[in-house]
Amino acid sequence: MRAPLILTTAGALLLTPLAAPPQAPAAGAPAPPGSAETRGVALAAERAARNPIAFGPCPDEEGLPRSLECGTVRVPLDYARPEGEQIDLTVSRAKAAGPKGERQGALVFNPGGPGSSGMLFPLVGIFPEWKRLASVYDLVGYAPRGVGRSAPLSCRDPREKPDGSWQAPEHPTGKQKAERRTKAEAYARGCAEGGGKRLKHVHSLNNARDLDVVRAGLGERKLTFMGASYGSYFGALYAKLFASHVRRMVFDSAVDPSPSRVWYRNNMAQSAAFEKRWADFRRWIASHDAAYGMGTDEAQVLAAYRRAREKLAAEPAGGTVGPAQLQAVMLRAQYYEDYWPSHAGALAAYLKGDPQPLVDMATPLEEGRVEAENARAVYTAVECNDAPWPTRWKTWDRDHTRLARTAPFETWENAWMNLPCAYWKEPRQTPMDVRVAPGELPPTLILAGERDAATPYAGALELRRRLPDAALVTERGAGTHGLAGGPNACVNRHVEAYLIDGKLPARSTDCAARPAPVPESQEAGTRAGGSGPARPRVAGWSPAAR
Repeated sequence: MRAPLILTTAGALLLTPLAAPPQAPAAGAPAPPGSAETRGVALAAERAARNPIAFGPCPDEEGLPRSLECGTVRVPLDYARPEGEQIDLTVSRAKAAGPKGERQGALVFNPGGPGSSGMLFPLVGIFPEWKRLASVYDLVGYAPRGVGRSAPLSCRDPREKPDGSWQAPEHPTGKQKAERRTKAEAYARGCAEGGGKRLKHVHSLNNARDLDVVRAGLGERKLTFMGASYGSYFGALYAKLFASHVRRMVFDSAVDPSPSRVWYRNNMAQSAAFEKRWADFRRWIASHDAAYGMGTDEAQVLAAYRRAREKLAAEPAGGTVGPAQLQAVMLRAQYYEDYWPSHAGALAAYLKGDPQPLVDMATPLEEGRVEAENARAVYTAVECNDAPWPTRWKTWDRDHTRLARTAPFETWENAWMNLPCAYWKEPRQTPMDVRVAPGELPPTLILAGERDAATPYAGALELRRRLPDAALVTERGAGTHGLAGGPNACVNRHVEAYLIDGKLPARSTDCAARPAPVPESQEAGTRAGGSGPARPRVAGWSPAAR
């Protein structure tokens, strides 16, 4: 489940002692109550509570402003062996700005991915949409295991430059499929070599367990948490594993947690949803033909896009930006409506003879290559370790060929992203069945955009079904991924009422869509094709980093 971190502007402590050395359960099985992992989490959390996170100035390598403070929390690599190898997770914090008597502890955030770091999250407190929350909560972000400086994982040399020769065909030939299979197998092999014995421990259940140790290290008796995109998934696992440790939880742009959909079927549902969102974006471009000149209906805009693909296939822009990079740029726009003006402007400029906006948008900064490869490596490890995947190429080929007939834009590129899981050698987890009884978990809040393609709306409905005391707030008619703290005041009111006052809306509550973007941003004073939104973005990692 790929989802862009773009942050341009986003239980009572269990102290049960270990009676005997823990024994690991069968490989891949979720930890039952009283299992070795359960006891291992209790021990790690007890240690973290006794030795809380020592916050101080952030290391220079984090690149964070002095207004934030940083620390680390130690967690076991393997919770079944809590006395064994330990790893340190990096944590960042901005302390609550309001009076001491009004403070409510820590609000911990995860931006999704998998593979995204939340270290930048506390910076959102400077924006108006987050001011009230920043007043009463310490805003806390962290880098999950494998991410950033938290025992980082890599599967290939990040210095490799993008390959502008890949055509990203919507209906690949047999030869092109064979080429991608070779690359996927090589990437899986690189993960095994780069990750070593740590690789099999990078998965969602451990992310949920780590979150409880972070809670204890912050000195919190119970957890207040916001998880966006993939963060909503392991947040839901946390809610199942540690229901008595939950204070309040927000699931923003919720993933479908159904065990049968993690992750192969969820990725296919995502590809189908992106086809509809791609059409939404094209219709919007067509409605502003005076600004972009690509046609007055979505079919004409699609033809213009395909002309750009053909031109880039013949000669990559800047020597590196080919059809695959163009597709990634257009995909990124489908996550956030406020990206539409800049991304449409870059495509229009290219078609009019100016490739530079597209090159700038499609080419990652040199210093970002390590971060991008790290994000992809962790994404791959988590998704491949989390669940069984088809191992026969015939299954992948059949399913994606069929889907691409109706959803060609993203189907095969999504398949290539996930295909290393077909060649994965590590043991697979059995996805946990996230389901709680009424009253078992404190009331929680789910946020969803009705036309969100990265986490299709059906996933939010399914999560609400499994959490009977949850309320769902839907932004109707909109598809932005990651709603909290954005420009929709209705959504923000519900988030603040819940997190600050503990008040939930009705079980099904609607908010009207935010205003549609316009080609020229009056607020930022930039023309179409500018640098993008100035709003905080707190959901996932960039799909352009393939």
